[in-house]
Amino acid sequence: MYLRRLRDLREDNDLKQEYVANVLKITRQQYQLYESGKRSLPIEKLVEICKLYNVSADYILELSDKT
Repeated sequence: MYLRRLRDLREDNDLKQEYVANVLKITRQQYQLYESGKRSLPIEKLVEICKLYNVSADYILELSDKT
């Protein structure tokens, strides 16, 4: 599942959940639900996260190990 990749990307870039949430224009609590798997990540937010980290959706979704 993509949960580990979301957290790892955020931590590898030394970012807080609050920062990522602000970029996505959502609350930190909403982002935390995505990262914990308690809420599905909408496609629009996936695209924004890919742009933020400059990685492919396949990488985040663990379909590929190539960023």
